[in-house]
Amino acid sequence: MAHIHEKIDFTANVFIVNGDAVLLRLHDKYKVWLPPGGHIELDEEPEEAAVREAKEEVGLDVKLCGKVNEQFDSREKELLLPRFMNRHRVSDTHEHISFEFFATTDSRNVAQGDTEISDEIRWFTKADLDGPGCEVSERIKYYATEALNELAT
Repeated sequence: MAHIHEKIDFTANVFIVNGDAVLLRLHDKYKVWLPPGGHIELDEEPEEAAVREAKEEVGLDVKLCGKVNEQFDSREKELLLPRFMNRHRVSDTHEHISFEFFATTDSRNVAQGDTEISDEIRWFTKADLDGPGCEVSERIKYYATEALNELAT
């Protein structure tokens, strides 16, 4: 998807848990471990983007976790609260505000989409995230561990 704004975009990421593991993918452009995710399109809610990106990037149907508050007015829509939010630089001239969602799935059978190619997709246990040689950033490791703490079975 094209950028909505040249300086900043909103993104939705989803930490997908199955059993005792969380799914991360090696980002094709930046070569860092990230959850499935991407830009929120103009016509979608952040949680819709998270579900869409999971399907596009890893072929999984997911169930987002969290709570949607009661609707108070028919002209408004309450949104699913993300588990975390952050703002980070992607380059010297562009930033992302990211909504970080947690989800579960019934399958570990991943399938990459036609346009979302990753060098590697892997299910990480807590031991994998804490193990020697794990090249996951501290922020992603923290979010992934929190997802496992909340959702692992």
